[in-house]
Amino acid sequence: MNTHSKLLGSDVVFEKAYCEYRLNRVESALKTIEAAPEQTDKLKELYGQVLYRLERYDDCKSVYTDLIRNSQDEYEEERKTNLAAVVASMSQWEDAPLEDLGLPESTYELCYNAACALIGQGQLTDAYNKLQQAEELCRVSLADDSDVTEEDIDSELAVIHSQMAYVMQLQGRTDEALQLYNQVIKLKPSDVGLLAVTANNIITINKDQNVFDSKKKVKLTNAEGVEYKLARKQLQAIDLNKALLAMYTNQADQCRKLSSSLQSQNPSHPRPVLIQVAQLCREKQHSRAIELLQQFSEQHPESASGIKLTMAQLYLVQGHVTKACDVLRSIEEFKHKSGMISALVTMYSHEEDIDSAIDVFKQAIEHYQSEQPGSVAHLALVREAANFKLKYGRKKEAISDLEQLWKQNPKDIHTLAQLISAYSLVNTDKAKSLSKHLPSADTMAFNVDVDELENSHGATYVRKKAAKVTGENLPKEQGWLPMRERSYYRGKKKGKKKEQIGKGTQGATAGASAELDASKTASSPPTSPRPGSASGSTTAPASNVVPPRQQKPAASGATRKKAPQKKKKGGKGGW
Repeated sequence: MNTHSKLLGSDVVFEKAYCEYRLNRVESALKTIEAAPEQTDKLKELYGQVLYRLERYDDCKSVYTDLIRNSQDEYEEERKTNLAAVVASMSQWEDAPLEDLGLPESTYELCYNAACALIGQGQLTDAYNKLQQAEELCRVSLADDSDVTEEDIDSELAVIHSQMAYVMQLQGRTDEALQLYNQVIKLKPSDVGLLAVTANNIITINKDQNVFDSKKKVKLTNAEGVEYKLARKQLQAIDLNKALLAMYTNQADQCRKLSSSLQSQNPSHPRPVLIQVAQLCREKQHSRAIELLQQFSEQHPESASGIKLTMAQLYLVQGHVTKACDVLRSIEEFKHKSGMISALVTMYSHEEDIDSAIDVFKQAIEHYQSEQPGSVAHLALVREAANFKLKYGRKKEAISDLEQLWKQNPKDIHTLAQLISAYSLVNTDKAKSLSKHLPSADTMAFNVDVDELENSHGATYVRKKAAKVTGENLPKEQGWLPMRERSYYRGKKKGKKKEQIGKGTQGATAGASAELDASKTASSPPTSPRPGSASGSTTAPASNVVPPRQQKPAASGATRKKAPQKKKKGGKGGW
């Protein structure tokens, strides 16, 4: 056709574009179609498929919508199926909101695409129910064909079952998901794209466990033609997981090669950099890792938030708390969030840098005073700042916070009392003036029954009433006998220490570590990684696990020394 293009002219535009499309020369096919003098319906159908392959979903949707509106033939259902696939892709890969185009769900293909669209919106339960509906429609439609075997039905259902497993995985039902994924793999479907996605999702469940199985599964993601079957984001996710797997299998060079390639393809994406950093940390090159993170955050400030959080964590690992705080305070997006304020104040307090902690409160209060004055968050922050200053003896600095709180609620006696106490150190006249606002002693008494209060569960001291003494119960002697002269006195027991000094593990600093350990304050539920995501855990092992070089080998039966036995007293008789 290229050789005789002048002779053929525009008569073979469709045939030429179709050949280019099937040869995966999609860009050439697009140019051929757009250069055609007339856009026939047949050419428009091919145009829609080409746009879909190029992931130009919005343009593709317009083409199919126009074809459905202006065509009435036996291909209407096929066009609606293609349009449903476009809507599903927009929902999954572009986070686009669902648009009701009035598409039916009468076939299993239409039902399956509707389920995929729901997955993109996070409506997992509805999506799973829709997939079950698609499975039933598929079985019914194929049951009428006598030539179709049970194996053919299973093969046709493979894509539905793989998507069901994906939903299970997102719901945290990883054991069920893994079982269903493996069933799909065993069927050996001819669709290399389906095999690649299913294998990838198994790898994400395995994470750093069952590495041998992951190394077998990763081969399925390298099949010929996979790159033409999957969306760009799917391919990127698979490559990220390959890099993570290389890291977990100690293939450092391969990990660096894959992550560098990914970074060159998408320079602003933070995940390839995070994988490189994780690999450097495994090699104990923390300084180089921090340098890499700093370089990326400067080049791509729009993606710097997560990078800087990682950088702060690495500084903490090295014991550089102040540097970690400096990095955290540079994250504008999180700077005034309550969690960030809490973390910064805790770390500064641990370093005994009270001035910096107060400065964090000051900046945050100024922000809320400007953006949300008088809001619950604002007043809560002022309250925390006041309590913090009072805790560390900064009563003078707490005065402005306490005044602001008291003005918001003049009936708050507790805040008023704190304010008077603070002023008593710097301005006694002001303290006396404010004390006039305190309620009188009579008002505060509230007719309290002292005896009932003392006998309550919360009482720490109970005034005992003297018991009535009768003639028979009169003591024979006045006063008490000395302890040594009492009949029940047995003397002091030997071998007992007055107090046990240093209880617990020697050298333990539980107080400080618990203060900085986020896991002590809030537990995080286990999460299931999104299939295709590069969620690799690089957390440290649990604190009660002994590193290999610190483990003492157990003595064998022949060499085990017996503890010296004490001689029994009293001769025979055992006990």
